[in-house]
Amino acid sequence: MHPAHPRVLSVIPPMTQLNTPYPSTAYLTGFLRSRGIDARQADLALALVLELFAPAGLAQLHEAVQALPEAERPPQTAWFAASFDTIAAVAPRTIAFLQGRDPTLAHRINTRTFLPEGARFASLDHYVGEEGEDPLAWAFGALGLQDRARHLATLFLNDLADVLRDAVDERFEFVRYAEKLAAAQPHFDPLAQALAEPPHLIDRTLQRLALQALDEHDPGVVLLSVPFPGSVYAALRIAQAVKAARPEVVTVLGGGYVNTELRDLAEPRLFDFVDYVTLDSGERPLLALLEHLAGRRSRARLVRTFWREGEAVRYTNFVEPDIPFEEVGTPTWDGLPLDRYLSLLDMLNPMNRLWSDGRWNKLTVAHGCYWKKCSFCDVSLDYISRYEAASATVLVDRIEAIVKETGQTGFHFVDEAAPPKVLKALADELIRRGVAISWWGNIRFEKTFTPELCRLLADSGCIAVSGGLEVASDRLLKLMKKGVSVEQVARVTKAFADAGVLVHAYLMYGFPTQTAQDTVDALEYVRQLFENGCIHSGFFHRFACTVHSPVGLNPADYGVTLQPLPEGRFARNDVAFVDPTGTDHDRLGQGLKKGLYNFMHGIGLDGDIRAWFPVRVPKTTVPRRFIERALERA
Repeated sequence: MHPAHPRVLSVIPPMTQLNTPYPSTAYLTGFLRSRGIDARQADLALALVLELFAPAGLAQLHEAVQALPEAERPPQTAWFAASFDTIAAVAPRTIAFLQGRDPTLAHRINTRTFLPEGARFASLDHYVGEEGEDPLAWAFGALGLQDRARHLATLFLNDLADVLRDAVDERFEFVRYAEKLAAAQPHFDPLAQALAEPPHLIDRTLQRLALQALDEHDPGVVLLSVPFPGSVYAALRIAQAVKAARPEVVTVLGGGYVNTELRDLAEPRLFDFVDYVTLDSGERPLLALLEHLAGRRSRARLVRTFWREGEAVRYTNFVEPDIPFEEVGTPTWDGLPLDRYLSLLDMLNPMNRLWSDGRWNKLTVAHGCYWKKCSFCDVSLDYISRYEAASATVLVDRIEAIVKETGQTGFHFVDEAAPPKVLKALADELIRRGVAISWWGNIRFEKTFTPELCRLLADSGCIAVSGGLEVASDRLLKLMKKGVSVEQVARVTKAFADAGVLVHAYLMYGFPTQTAQDTVDALEYVRQLFENGCIHSGFFHRFACTVHSPVGLNPADYGVTLQPLPEGRFARNDVAFVDPTGTDHDRLGQGLKKGLYNFMHGIGLDGDIRAWFPVRVPKTTVPRRFIERALERA
């Protein structure tokens, strides 16, 4: 190890996901070690949840519930207090089951008498049909023993999370913890006020875990990676604990949230918690910062780094080339407790379960996006705009090293859009070497994905793909510069489906100039895609305009007017806009989501899609057999 550099500890703050480590620390740790730097990592998100649901944590939660006046206890806390002895007894076993360490417990869980059932279990009652019918039979076929038990165990954990929210911190979530304090938040005041409050049970537990990590690793530098707004509050609570206990330790903030929302950072109070904030790919800025801390580089030669001087925030970007993608090293999960992650089965959507169920090795096939034209995307930022691929040889070398280290062969390729050429070369190399893995990832539904290529990818281990159909309208797809048509998407998705690959479509509503007619037609296209076996899963999300996207940069090209951004020195990302069409996207969105949910379960595929909307909508203009004929023409 490089003796001149301080030891580096990369931390995953709460909350990201509980089934597998968020990959940023694995990437950075692998890279730093490849440069001879002593680098360690810790997942405090997982550690926090395991600590809170351990017997001691549950006892403290019970005390917090008991401190609430009985007349004012929300229903979930009353359930917890009444069932506490049973909850405390079964929680450790349930955690062990979700970690895969006690699979035979599934039989007990499935009796529905083992776990105390709070409000979350009421969701099962919505699906009960005839008397005696299995309430989970609707879930894409009857669930197997383990799946059923994991779903019930996940509902139990969600019940406990509700109690934490009611009794300790109303902002607590397993994924988006205190998100509103940071998401597109122009002022630091909400975060500053929250961080100034006396620490509650969750804060105290997190602070204790942070100090344990400091004692164990004795770092000179702590990296806090915040991919989402829902991990900022906890990251700063960790930084607060580090500063109080070991003020000489240098704290650095980075990650996806910083890269998108803090590009114009001018808030000096943030630097009461962290010493430096870095933008975009962290490898080059970190090398420069470590050289600076070792006395071998002046502050004027830092790269893409914010720091504070007096009460002023400075930004230094000494121009140096980024580390080529081929040279960033192999991610390592060394130091992370891979046997303690929780395999949750929360949403019974077949694609969403891949996100939360099972521990996936996360790997990037190429840096950035090879297309980088979509008008809703942050195409001006480094994580999209700087496209670099690695050779298939290097990628399979990394895959083999990761399998050897983790003992697990499941991979989630986390690219914005994995390039078809690279995937073909990767598939050929995997097959040539006889490397058997399972993999899934995000793609563009472009014509390069022929039936032959889809079969090759399936043969190499591809089990699922997701891609953006966005608004299923050729007019709007052209306005988005998506580079695909509805007909083309039908052919590509059908080719993947015929190859035995699960296909998930990302769908969007509320795009500029989208009318009620566009929305109805989009749902009709989606209905036909399900009817013809092209897609198996989908999700509608509301369009949000960001300051870094083409819509945010050139709103007139999309027929909208941007609202002025609020004044502030902190986060800047989402921007409100006025669309002259005046479409009621909130009401239409209800119909889109309801229709899609039913299509995924094979319900209503032969009906009139107007029935799903809570308001009067026009009749679709899409020919009834449009997708079927598009597939015939292929």
